[in-house]
Amino acid sequence: MSAERDSAVGEQGSDGGRKTAGAARTAAAGTGASAASAKKAAPSKKAAARKPAAAKKAAAEKTPGATKPAAKKAPAAKKAAPAKKASSAPLKKAPAPRKQVVAPKKATASVPAAPAKTVAAHPQGESRTALVRRARRINRELAEVYPYAHPELDFENPFQLVVATVLSAQTTDLRVNQTTPALFAKYPTPEDLAVANPEEVEEILRPTGFFRAKTKSVIGLSKALVEQFGGEVPGRLEDLVKLPGVGRKTAFVVLGNAFGRPGITVDTHFQRLVRRWKWTDETDPDKIEAAVGALFPKSDWTDLSHHVIWHGRRICHARKPACGACPIAPLCPAYGEGETDPEKAKKLLKYEKAGQPGQRLRPPQAYLDAGGRAAPPLGAG
Repeated sequence: MSAERDSAVGEQGSDGGRKTAGAARTAAAGTGASAASAKKAAPSKKAAARKPAAAKKAAAEKTPGATKPAAKKAPAAKKAAPAKKASSAPLKKAPAPRKQVVAPKKATASVPAAPAKTVAAHPQGESRTALVRRARRINRELAEVYPYAHPELDFENPFQLVVATVLSAQTTDLRVNQTTPALFAKYPTPEDLAVANPEEVEEILRPTGFFRAKTKSVIGLSKALVEQFGGEVPGRLEDLVKLPGVGRKTAFVVLGNAFGRPGITVDTHFQRLVRRWKWTDETDPDKIEAAVGALFPKSDWTDLSHHVIWHGRRICHARKPACGACPIAPLCPAYGEGETDPEKAKKLLKYEKAGQPGQRLRPPQAYLDAGGRAAPPLGAG
């Protein structure tokens, strides 16, 4: 409203300027017009342009104060223009917030759809009862896939098994099975190995890696068996773990497979798979043993260890699991970490699942009846 009033005043001033210009000239020639009448005559530049040259000179003779009202009115007019733009700006920006509100709704609506594409149920929020049921079902499924599962170390007695298990550290069971025949042929009893020449033993054990440390362990445990247990392997956990090179994992292998006493063997394959299956988040072998053992009856522990380890060696590999060929894919939370294409996954299978030899030179007959093949001896190509 102020801008409209300023423009109206300007129009009246331009008309009145023609009438007062003559009076101003008369007053200037006679008595000297007052400053107020001079200020009224000056506001319009258009009126001055229409007058003759004499009127322009008279306008030029006006005091500088006469032009100040025009200068004051100009900024007022300029300030009025932004006021109109400011009032219209919110109307133009109003639709923008609506788009921003709609986008998050679409994004959140599409998030729940992702888990529906996965094959396996995710265990987040899984109850204790549901976890136990899923874990035991996995074990039953693996028992059908590997009905011939057995310890993959060749042995004929507890002494051979405890030595072979110590040698299996940081190498494969196949390599141990190819090495122990020569060792046990030369040193068949704890008494023989206890007095063996370390350099000769090292030469035999060289293919297994870390042969110096392993030589020290097998000679040391042989001496302990002779001195503390009469040359016999003890059948108690607390006695086995006192032998050089024997930990809980080795002790449970011996107890479960040489004495028929249940135990969980927590090797690298076992640790990897139980974490993939979300049976436990523990990383310490002893804590893994306790957590997994609580999910199963004690009578299942030894066979469970075989099933899990066999599956880890043949299908659920560390770097690239064969998810597309996995019999327990619908129960596995980690499905999709490996190859999911069935044809490509078949090419990743190992040992008898790929039609290849197993790890034992002298496997059980049940394994051979199921189509398994014995491993070749050391140096057989």
